[in-house]
Amino acid sequence: MAVAEHQQNVSNCKIGLSSCDTSRLTQSEARESSIAEQQRNIADCKDGYGACDRSKLTPLELMAVDFAWRQRNVSNCTSGWTCDRSMLTASEITEVNRAQDQCNGENCESGWGDCDHSKLTVPEARRTVFAEHQRNFSACKDGEETCDYSNLTPRETKVLTDAEHKRNYTACLKGRGYCDFSRLTAEETRSIQANGSSSQ
Repeated sequence: MAVAEHQQNVSNCKIGLSSCDTSRLTQSEARESSIAEQQRNIADCKDGYGACDRSKLTPLELMAVDFAWRQRNVSNCTSGWTCDRSMLTASEITEVNRAQDQCNGENCESGWGDCDHSKLTVPEARRTVFAEHQRNFSACKDGEETCDYSNLTPRETKVLTDAEHKRNYTACLKGRGYCDFSRLTAEETRSIQANGSSSQ
């Protein structure tokens, strides 16, 4: 039991738990615990999490922490997250602007997230218009509320009209789904009547 309790205390000290009793550690265990604590502090400072104590860092560790912070800040700016643009270098600002423009172009083209059409290049604007048109056509084909029939070409309108006419005829013929007999041609009406007579 005593051995198990000692090992548990060593483990608690290494991972920084408040239940750690440093007075019960051997010299080597105390040294290992101190190294582990320093590594946790370095990680906290690099990641921006936890209780970072910069006063405990060596000059070399401070350089590594500052470098990691700058990289994280650039990454946050590039991803559109909260960041400090005032800390960016000229080349980093160029990199961030390029990434944000690319992200905006992808958002506009895909219809996801924020899209600023005014920031699109001519090729991006063309791709976005085409993608938006395709999404609208698909929405109309699927009967979605977002469909805007006024944005369809005459050919697309005819395709949808033909598809709806075929669906309506099939529904009337099979007696399943919504059927509007007024939209049938005379020949289709006769065909349905003949089919009904033959099935009786």
